Amino acid sequence: MNKQELKEKYGKKRVPHEWRKTDKLTALIVTFFGSGMSPKAPGTMGSLAAAIVSYPMANFSQSHLGQDEVLYIGGVNFGIFISLTFLAAALFVFFAAIPFVKKAMKDTGTEDPGWIVIDEVCGIFMSLAFVPSIVIIHNPWILAIAFGLFRFFDILKPLGIHKMEKLPGAWGVMADDLLGGIYAGLILCLSLISIVLFG
Repeated sequence: MNKQELKEKYGKKRVPHEWRKTDKLTALIVTFFGSGMSPKAPGTMGSLAAAIVSYPMANFSQSHLGQDEVLYIGGVNFGIFISLTFLAAALFVFFAAIPFVKKAMKDTGTEDPGWIVIDEVCGIFMSLAFVPSIVIIHNPWILAIAFGLFRFFDILKPLGIHKMEKLPGAWGVMADDLLGGIYAGLILCLSLISIVLFG
């Protein structure tokens, strides 16, 4: 058999444009405005799109919300460790995406296909929830670090992330990336604190 015959016989059958089997709104949301439609590394493309969108989000948050970024608990200013904007964005995306992810998988007969990247968007936002928006504005390279840390946890799925995938349906699709974002955010936050204290 030649290479083409081997590929046809044993190669994984790919359905082109699977997302076309669901409605346009659902496809737009779960692919995060088409970033998940990339033929190569759709998860990376979705994460990258979320990281790019995060910079104007941080700018908007700082210029329009200001003091809303500051979180006080028991007299402690948690505004130096957290961004309420990205925390709210991550949680909103998590819960709002569930019905769309469920519908996309049902319509296309798939289970967590690569082109569903709204979970990666949730993870990126969650990783940035541990960094104040003003820090992101003045240090845009933090977006690249958050992206790299999140992708590490998203791909390798250590520390219980893999178990989250086993949750039923859309919950499993979204939950593992949310947890990956938490781990990435904690490492990013601790790294920044270390730089401030010892750098």
